Amino acid sequence: MRESSFRNPRPSPDDVIATYEATAETYTRDRDKSLFERRWLDRALAYAPGRKVLDLGCGPGRPIAAYLRDRRCTVTGVDASPAMLTLFEAALPGVATVEADMRGLDLGETFDLILGWNSLFHLAVDDQRAMFPVFARHAHERTVLMFTSGPDAGEATGRVADQPIYHASLAPWEYRDLLSANGFEELAFVPEDAECRGHSVWLARSVGW
Repeated sequence: MRESSFRNPRPSPDDVIATYEATAETYTRDRDKSLFERRWLDRALAYAPGRKVLDLGCGPGRPIAAYLRDRRCTVTGVDASPAMLTLFEAALPGVATVEADMRGLDLGETFDLILGWNSLFHLAVDDQRAMFPVFARHAHERTVLMFTSGPDAGEATGRVADQPIYHASLAPWEYRDLLSANGFEELAFVPEDAECRGHSVWLARSVGW
């Protein structure tokens, strides 16, 4: 998501779940499975104190959840789309799934690594702000949090299986404030990382209260 694209007309954030539900099979077929995310996943695992992973907006599970499972992680996949979870469960039998909207999530447990990869940025900006207490609720001291955003504040229209879909981002300074206010320290932020297909990636770690 380049900064200039944030000026484009956009669909509603309320359409995101329905769009993924309607396009689940096409998305799964066309999703890049080259694991260009691997360098960031390995970096997050190197910081994480264990291998218990919460994957928010897990989608169909490949390639990210499959890679984590192969790295001996215990993954819990959360998605609000039943169609996506059906595909996830077919691809990764036995891996735990939860059908739920990440907003307001409370699983009553903590994790070593929390992922919001290409999912947090589908939320409206106020809902993104409200996610940081959700992250903290599922974190213990030294839990690693990794998520993607835009390079700067704004809204954009992306594409999923040729359908328009909503994207939004806060400014980097606001993500930093939210991380700090919720007990996380920033480990890295790389906007439009050329080695990760232009994704803007955040890596943080819980330091407790």
